[in-house]
Amino acid sequence: MHGKIIFYEDNNFQGRSYETSSDCADMSSHLSRCQSRRVESGCFMVYDRPNYMGQQYFLRRGEYSDYQHWMGFDDSIRSCRMILMHKGSYKIRIYEMENFGGQMYELMDDCENIQDQYQMPDCQSCQVMDGHWLMYEQPLCRGRMIYLMPGEYSIFREMGYDGMRFSSIRHITDSC
Repeated sequence: MHGKIIFYEDNNFQGRSYETSSDCADMSSHLSRCQSRRVESGCFMVYDRPNYMGQQYFLRRGEYSDYQHWMGFDDSIRSCRMILMHKGSYKIRIYEMENFGGQMYELMDDCENIQDQYQMPDCQSCQVMDGHWLMYEQPLCRGRMIYLMPGEYSIFREMGYDGMRFSSIRHITDSC
């Protein structure tokens, strides 16, 4: 299933719009700002900087009529990435230290509190073997997040997350 998202320059789905069913590394040529958005199908990550960088927010099917109701997100959405739905198993390895060092735990399910469940003081790197995941800075999947697709993430601070501690993680299911 393909996704479809529409971005609008003004609140309540007004003004110029930009529609996409794929990734967009730089939306500045399409819109000067983004005050509302509508996800007609699929799931997307939106970013406040070009090239999928900066603050991220996960969007599933629905209407988002006013940017001020967005966990502190402002109107400067600059890139978006469609999340391909994964059918099958989920597996991620989280590491206490950068470059896959220190304690390691392999997860196949969500974890609401990494520190409490694994007595791991910090998570500084990970390897995603299967599925797509969201890692959050606070327990119970709250706060700032990062989207993790299959691959290796050896140093989070090089991705712009210097000093950010990750406390919970959940997999993205095909229920978008």
